[in-house]
Formats: sequence, structure tokens, C-alpha cells
Amino acid sequence: MALLAAGLASFNALYCTQALMPTLTSQLGATPAQASLTVSAATGILAITILPVSVLSERFGRGRLMTISAMAAVIVGLLLPLAPSLGWLVAGRGLQGLLVAGVPATAMAWLSQEIHPRHLPRAMGLYVAGNTVGGLLGRLIPSGVLQFSGWRPALGIDMAFALVCTVAMVTLMPAERRFVPKQLRPGNELRTMGRQWADRRLAGLFGIGFIFMGVFVSLYDFLGYRLTARFGMPPSLIGLVFLLYLFGTLASARAGHLTATRGRGPAMLIGAAMAIVGMPLVASGLLWLTLPGVALFTYGFFTVHSVASGWVGALAPRARGEASGTYLACYYLGSSILGYLSGHVMHAFGWTGLVMWLVGLILIGCALSAMVVRSARS
Repeated sequence: MALLAAGLASFNALYCTQALMPTLTSQLGATPAQASLTVSAATGILAITILPVSVLSERFGRGRLMTISAMAAVIVGLLLPLAPSLGWLVAGRGLQGLLVAGVPATAMAWLSQEIHPRHLPRAMGLYVAGNTVGGLLGRLIPSGVLQFSGWRPALGIDMAFALVCTVAMVTLMPAERRFVPKQLRPGNELRTMGRQWADRRLAGLFGIGFIFMGVFVSLYDFLGYRLTARFGMPPSLIGLVFLLYLFGTLASARAGHLTATRGRGPAMLIGAAMAIVGMPLVASGLLWLTLPGVALFTYGFFTVHSVASGWVGALAPRARGEASGTYLACYYLGSSILGYLSGHVMHAFGWTGLVMWLVGLILIGCALSAMVVRSARS
């Protein structure tokens, strides 16, 4: 239950400004690209920090690092509504991304270390559920409050919820019983990661994580602008659109069965194809086509992500931690870099231009997927 609360708190904090972006544009005069920095700053700093933090946890303890990380990130989050300008808000979000990195960097390793193998799948499932629901609530709570107030109260109330989850995590977190401190050897870690990047299969999977996460975050970052401008939807209803995120939860649960019956390569290509098929629907000017298109894309993205992340671990059995950490770093770096660039595309070329840009990125991801499949067969 402690890790369920950790997922709720950390992923709520990570995505708490995504649903606020159209409001930040209207109230602070920010462009879509500038508003997207409130998400990209957090995920970008997280991406840079996640590998060093995972290495430090081997020396100083995962449980302690997680609790300090989550509490510090939430304290910073509670101060964000006081930001006097967008620049200060972006800086605070970057600091929040730095501090929250301790949770995703160490949580799964902590579970593998402390939980009996018989109970590990259930515990891991609770943590992943906390991640999904936490990210969803980080979008729903602020958008719901926007119906009655501005972005500052919306952000403050959301961070108050994250604080409750963090207190629950700290209260429920048991002491580490099996942790054995290790000497830090950065040189060994760097050599291991260098060998992994030299493997075309792993390098391709790292690129797939970068691209598909970047497309996913870009679509959800700027979907609110489209729903407001084209369909006149209020912020409270736009927040409910994030419930389509739950199609990703379903896809993640079904990805294992798809992989078992079709194989990793075909399963990943099927997910990529679903993502592409959804995009013309997303580009349409009809709400009853746009929303199913987003749902189809979401299902496809999470299928790709579930297969790719599992494949990374299978290809690096002796250095699974380093490989998984590199994949996560690329995953969040894609969210940050491509999310920011997509804001400029949206500002310059509108919704149709953004969708064309995202389709182009997905096609690059498909090419990488095909390369990984060919390399795995050879």
C-alpha cells in the first residue's frame, strides 16, 4: 500500500499542470510551447536525474530515498501556486522533477528487494495502478477546480491531495530489511550503458520509448487547446477527456497476452499501427471522431510501451537495472523535448500541422520497431 500511495503522489505531481495549459495561455499570455514547459521542465529534469538517482540508491537505500524524494517534491508543489510569473512556475516544476525522480528510479527495485516473489506481481500491480491513477488524478483534479476558480487554487488543491498521499506513503513504508549498501562505481555503470547502446536492439527500443512517449505527451498536452477552440468545451469537461487515459491501462493489461500469442515484434507493430490509425480521426473536425481517435491512439501507445519496456529487460538480463533506467530516461526525455517542440509546431501550423508532425514521428517509431524486429531475428 505504501508503493500505491507513492505512485499516486509522484505521478500526480509530475503531470499536475498538463490540464492547466490552456488556462495558463489565457491567463498568463503564454504560447502553447511556453505553457508546455510546465510539463517538459519536470519530465526533462526527471529524465536527466533518474539514472544517477538509481545509482545513488544502491549506496544510501531505496526506501529512505523514496520517502525524502516524494515529500520534498510535494513541498515544492505546494509553493507553486505562489509563483509570480510563468518563468518561476517553470523553474519550480523543474525542481519538482528533480526531487520526484527518487520514486520512479527506485520503486520497482525496492519491491523486488523487499517483497516475497510469491506476492511480487500483486505488489507491482498496485504500484503501476498508483502510477496510472495518480497521473489521471493529476489531470482531473485541477481541471475540475478550474470550473470554479483559477489555476492557482486548482494547483494548490491538487498538491494538497498529493501531500495526503505522501503522508500515507511515509506512514505505511516499512523499514528496509534486505538492503545491502554497495560501493559506487560510476565507471562500471557507464561502461555497461555503453555496451547497451552498442546493441542495435536495445538502442532501437530506447529510441522507440523516446519517440512514442513524446508523441503521447504532445497529443494530450495540446488536446485541450483543440477542444476549447473547435468545440467550445469548458475546462471541467476537458478534464474528463483524460479518462481516455484508462484505455492505456486496459492496453497494458492486454499487452502480455498479445505478446504471448503473436510475439514481441508483431505485438509492438500492431500497437504502432493502432496509434497511426487513430491520428486521422484525431485530426477530424468532429468530436465523435476525435475522441475515439484519441482512445485508439492511447491504446496503441500503451501497447508499444508495455512491449518495449518488457523487451528491454529480456535483452539485458545481467544489467536489467541499467537498461530499464536508460529506457525510462529516454522515455521521459522524449516527453520533454518532443512535447516542447510540438508546442512550436502547434503555434505555427495549428492542429492539422501538429497531427501531421506527430504522424511523422510515429512513422519513425515504426521504422525503429521494424529494425528491432529484424535485429532480433538475425
